[in-house]
Amino acid sequence: MLARSIAAAWRTAGRDDELIPVTRADADLRDPIAVERLFQEIAPDTVIHTAARVGGIAANIADPAGFLMDNLRLDSNVLSTSVAAGIRRFVYFGSSCMYPKDYRQPLVESDVLAAPLEPTNEGYAISKIAAARYCQYTAEQFGWDYRVIIPSNLYGPGDDFALDRAHLVAATIAKAHEAKSTGATKIDVWGDGLARREFTYVGDLAEWLVSKLDGLSAWPALMNVGKGEDFSILDYYRAALNAVGYEADLVTDPSKPAGMHQKLMDSSVASEFGWSPSTDLTDGVAKTYADYLARLDH
Repeated sequence: MLARSIAAAWRTAGRDDELIPVTRADADLRDPIAVERLFQEIAPDTVIHTAARVGGIAANIADPAGFLMDNLRLDSNVLSTSVAAGIRRFVYFGSSCMYPKDYRQPLVESDVLAAPLEPTNEGYAISKIAAARYCQYTAEQFGWDYRVIIPSNLYGPGDDFALDRAHLVAATIAKAHEAKSTGATKIDVWGDGLARREFTYVGDLAEWLVSKLDGLSAWPALMNVGKGEDFSILDYYRAALNAVGYEADLVTDPSKPAGMHQKLMDSSVASEFGWSPSTDLTDGVAKTYADYLARLDH
């Protein structure tokens, strides 16, 4: 999702340098030989690393070992190959999962590793922290521009709507559409629905990155990039139902895990570098649902 948005923003910006998108069809990033071959073919001078194995809370609980090792492998291969090739500019995308469980709000960059992680996605979080630290070490050791962006949760066109993998906003849209299609009067919600989450529209992040990438060397080692406001789980379901144009009762299940109660980030450092997201939740969910419908038609 993020990579597609960056590619689209790159084309719109009309930059005079070439962006070469890489997909799963080009290489399995868990395979070091495939990664080395890929870098030899492309010979990049900058890497924007958005690839990861990601999933919602159910997927993370079901396979923490897989999320840990798959992400360690692909990050290790991409980062070590970049360093070996002498690539001096690298943007790594971390995750708000890197922050401690139920810590102070809003979260600032120095809070990483300050306290224990949220158990439901600990495997994924550990892999992201390890890669972020590698970027920091590389920048300090070689003086290269290896920088880490920590986005809030993202949503938008190109999201994964499969319920066994989807993050919250995509899952709410898929559930709301299914309820409308089947005439269901109720939608099940994990947890009590009161946990709060910060979601940023992916197009805002992509456009900002493309416009500010040339100033990479001035960025700090880690930088939060989020919308700056959060909503409850139930609020996101209501936004999805509104976009779909349907009404249904939201039935909460407090016996199911809901993850961290709140995970709002302080993105004031990024604002010093021009970060100012403009897409509100209503418009963003509407655009995401339009993309969902368009993909259903195909």
